[in-house]
Amino acid sequence: MIDIQLKEEPLSEQACQDLVKDDSAGGLVLFTGTVRNHTKGKEVIRLEFESYAPMALKEMEKIARAAMDKWDILHIAIHHRVGVLEIGEIPVLIAVGAAHRKAAFEACAYAIDTLKETVPIWKKEIFADGAVWVAAHP
Repeated sequence: MIDIQLKEEPLSEQACQDLVKDDSAGGLVLFTGTVRNHTKGKEVIRLEFESYAPMALKEMEKIARAAMDKWDILHIAIHHRVGVLEIGEIPVLIAVGAAHRKAAFEACAYAIDTLKETVPIWKKEIFADGAVWVAAHP
């Protein structure tokens, strides 16, 4: 099972994790990305995320399918938020359920790393003295 979401509403760790629970899954990995209060020595006040939704969803789906093909996983959920996020809020969740922990860990790491490299989601870091746009990928 694959579940992909891109939305403005807050993300739920429990709801995402529940999507990948399975009686045959011995390993469940949940990656939670949070908005931190600093970057490169500067105080962050908030982040703003924008995306080209049709392409972002397509790329997130592609990542999930590749993870399922590469590792023996049962379920994967990739959820990302757009809009204004305050310190401590969750912009991204990735949950993976697999029969064994190694596959779950590896698939989860692949999913977040690839998402940051390929998905058209951009963030604007807001500081006390200005702001800067940062691509989610180089």
